[in-house]
Amino acid sequence: MESKGAAKWSSIIVPSVQEMVKEKMITTVPPRYVRSDQDKTEVTDGSSLITEIPIIDMKLLCSSTAMDSEVEKLDFACKEWGFFQLVNHGIDPSFLDKTKSEIQGFFNLPMEEKKKFWQLPDEIEGFGQAFVVSEDQKLDWADMYFHTVQPIELRRPHLFPKLPLSFRDTMERYSAEVHNVAKILIAKMARALEIKPEEMLKLFDDVDSVQSMRMNYYPPCPQPDKVIGLTPHSDAVGLTILLQVNEVEGLQIKKDGKWVPVSPLPNSFIVNIGDILEIITNGTYRSIEHRGVVNSEKERLSIATFHFPGMYKEVGPAKSLVQRQKVAKFKRLIMKEYMDGFYSRELDGKSYLDALRI
Repeated sequence: MESKGAAKWSSIIVPSVQEMVKEKMITTVPPRYVRSDQDKTEVTDGSSLITEIPIIDMKLLCSSTAMDSEVEKLDFACKEWGFFQLVNHGIDPSFLDKTKSEIQGFFNLPMEEKKKFWQLPDEIEGFGQAFVVSEDQKLDWADMYFHTVQPIELRRPHLFPKLPLSFRDTMERYSAEVHNVAKILIAKMARALEIKPEEMLKLFDDVDSVQSMRMNYYPPCPQPDKVIGLTPHSDAVGLTILLQVNEVEGLQIKKDGKWVPVSPLPNSFIVNIGDILEIITNGTYRSIEHRGVVNSEKERLSIATFHFPGMYKEVGPAKSLVQRQKVAKFKRLIMKEYMDGFYSRELDGKSYLDALRI
């Protein structure tokens, strides 16, 4: 076991937006949430076909007859979009419904219950926000609950083990099912790229690869155009698998210089390439900037599950790809160094990954 204890990542503790909205019935946004710095890039209206993110069918990906053409579609989605919706993933829809209702219930716990799960100083896990590094930094219009699920020894003893029992069992099963989906996708990506499967899979093995989850709660906002639910960024991880908890849209991805809203299909997952896969694929698959927006009518909830190599694994472009492409586009480094750097900054597009380009 390579794991040497949990990394120390932290975020300044901030108030609960959900609580603020509930208690104060606010009509104007407090100054710390007003984001005049927000990207004013045009948002597409979603009416043209070019603005629909690709749909990948997991059943076809695993079929002996249709696999090749579906792997080709997967390759296109990862190269051109960095995002896709995954259907027929094999996870029971009634179990997904249970997961969704328990996440909703967790955010609806009374504040005194939630305080037991709040972030501690010098920690990033628990209820709160991530990437808050200064007291005058602008904040997202959201609460999140973040925890590490795998490997088991990285779980915070005051968080995962203390979750309400039924919720904990659900999260345990959800974690295992989503991890299996991630492993299959990564193996199929290796096939599409014609690189040795073990070059990808050894970084996402069962022994010490890391899986963490962020549950997001975006309350309605009286002035939604003045705030952002989640600051534009690319994910620092290998692969992210997102489940919409309720039917409210809000995820937007940046494509050809415009923001494209994503309309989730029922019971599908939204999957995206993270920075680590961009590094491993030597820039062939790209992590894409995305953001969360809010509305004035309804709350939006989602759960993102992140998969990335063990903390003491070295990551860099796959050697078989570099041999073929004759150039390595990224530096090699230890996963922990990468994540330490990522969590010590504010979120800012793809600026962190860009610093590692050769």
